[in-house]
Amino acid sequence: MSLKSANRLINEHSPYLLQHAYNPVDWYPWGEEAFAKARAEDKPVFLSVGYSTCHWCHVMARESFEDATAAAMLNDAFVCVKVDREERPDIDAVYMSVCQAMTGSGGWPLTIVMTPDKKPFYAATYIPKTWRYGMPGLLELVPRISGLWRGSREKLLESAKEISVFIRERADEQQAPAEPSKRLLRQGRDFFAESFDRENGGFGAAPKFPTPHNLLFLLRYYELEKDEEALAMAEKTLEQMYRGGIFDHIGGGFSRYSTDKRWLVPHFEKMLYDNALLTLAYAEAYRVTKRELYAQAARRTAVYVLRELTHAEGGFFCGQDADSDHEEGKYYVFTPGEIRHVLGPEDGARFCEWYGVDARGNFEGKSIPNLLGNSRFEHTYEMAAPLCARLYDYRIKRASLLKDDKVLVSWNGLMIAALAAAYRALGDGAYLDAAKKAADFIERRLIRPDGRLMVRWRDGHAAGAGIIDDYAFYAFGLLELYRVSLDAGYLKRAADVAGLMMEDFFDAENGGFSLYARGAEELISRPKELYDGAMPSGNAVAALVLVRLSALTGEPVWADRADRHMRFLAGNIKEYPSGHSFSLYAMAEALCPAPVLVCAAKNTPGGDTLKKLIRAEKDGVGLAVLVKTAQNGSTLESVAPFTAAYPANNGAAEYYLCKNGACLAPSKDLDALLKDL
Repeated sequence: MSLKSANRLINEHSPYLLQHAYNPVDWYPWGEEAFAKARAEDKPVFLSVGYSTCHWCHVMARESFEDATAAAMLNDAFVCVKVDREERPDIDAVYMSVCQAMTGSGGWPLTIVMTPDKKPFYAATYIPKTWRYGMPGLLELVPRISGLWRGSREKLLESAKEISVFIRERADEQQAPAEPSKRLLRQGRDFFAESFDRENGGFGAAPKFPTPHNLLFLLRYYELEKDEEALAMAEKTLEQMYRGGIFDHIGGGFSRYSTDKRWLVPHFEKMLYDNALLTLAYAEAYRVTKRELYAQAARRTAVYVLRELTHAEGGFFCGQDADSDHEEGKYYVFTPGEIRHVLGPEDGARFCEWYGVDARGNFEGKSIPNLLGNSRFEHTYEMAAPLCARLYDYRIKRASLLKDDKVLVSWNGLMIAALAAAYRALGDGAYLDAAKKAADFIERRLIRPDGRLMVRWRDGHAAGAGIIDDYAFYAFGLLELYRVSLDAGYLKRAADVAGLMMEDFFDAENGGFSLYARGAEELISRPKELYDGAMPSGNAVAALVLVRLSALTGEPVWADRADRHMRFLAGNIKEYPSGHSFSLYAMAEALCPAPVLVCAAKNTPGGDTLKKLIRAEKDGVGLAVLVKTAQNGSTLESVAPFTAAYPANNGAAEYYLCKNGACLAPSKDLDALLKDL
């Protein structure tokens, strides 16, 4: 196969797979055709998993997959399969667990060699083309594995069987249910305190990941317990991340993680899920503290997503690459001379002083703009905004970034939730409009006729059966959207999605939600992912969804589901609660249930009354608010039947407040009710 010949990936829609469509490697997409060929030719399967904005995926592609010698060796020894981890998170999760079990670590690109019946016997991440620093290269490994397949197959098959059994048994392991408790919340908070970097923020040593769900839990813990140290840990981390180079001070938004402990040098790829969760965390921090720095960070991150990661019809794209012209970070770094050339000598000098751009540089001889050395960081952007805008316009002409323009249901659910939270905290209607538009996009483009979710949409084509993350994250987004719009349609749709989630993923016998649905393609295991990683686990977000549906609908079935799942999580996270921060976040809400306020009126309240209902707070824990009108009564009653008892035909609004298991007399004075709270 010549370099200019397309392989089978040319018919795919994933940007990552299309990046490899002209490799000399004879790639197959994951599917029966590849495994049938492996069985027919008696060859192992070489599985390579990555994603389009992954720097080391690009490196391995340039070194090996675009190299004729390496490709010929791979084609001769294996049937080669490429998978986009974002399109097939089920495959990625299962085989990443194999890599972690076999090697003690994981990451992308993920490399697996398996039998034709999908049982793995070799695992690695990035592999250089030739031997390097004690690491065997692909040119050494392929003949070795091929020789073992031909000469010692029984050992390989036995190893593959043992690995598969181990992974399956580990996936089935779970602890006995336990009672959710504030003690678990405290243990999680104490674990964070032990690993907290008091100088730089964040937890542990480099590399440092933002993990905004940790900060959301600490903010919630502060609100519930008035724990000043919990707030201080969250604030220090949020402040230092904003000051560091992990935040793009010119264009807004955050890179995926920091390679150093100070948040200065990022791994430059920008992912939608990070920016969604960080928008949510900064918006919540602003709501709790009213510190303008957090509002600015939330606003600039949301603006970045709306400007650079948004489809014309409203869906949100996956992310942007770390590399420009095969150089990591080239798009983001500057020299002082370049800054002065764009801004002029005086403005250029001011910008360099404010943002730490000097002749020494902080990344391969150039500088990543940052505020770590600026004692006036809190107000710098107010002065620098026009200069940043000019540099942004210059930067997008100087170099370009590859954009992964897939739309994923799960990540879009997080961004919908984040924009709703930003609207709630900051009051900018553009965020609410964008959240609604994204939900409309998913409903039009990514829902099967039976109401079930798909995984991704790109270029007019939707594919993939939704996994637990798709259902849980999208339902979460819909509930946040309901919270700031009080549109009963969003509440009903969230309940419908959660109902399908229960039907297809919930293990009624043992508890918990499986990664992929009953009836989907069977892999070597069907795990229940509980640990939070860069994103919260689907099980954790599902818990929050169930808790909120229980509060909003008043239905015993949702209360029972929420209780069962919370008890399942409590039993499984008690040994390491800080690895399950979003489960703790959901548990905090379950342990301290919100009062329920029903507004019954002929028409939806408007103006200040509606704003009061949306933003009503008591010590940071929101009300569960329902608005019943003559127009939405049947929709609301279908999801929250208890509201049938509340008349909605009178002219003036009446308010019904229930708290601590008791309901107060109806009132027409909303302000008095809120004051009573």
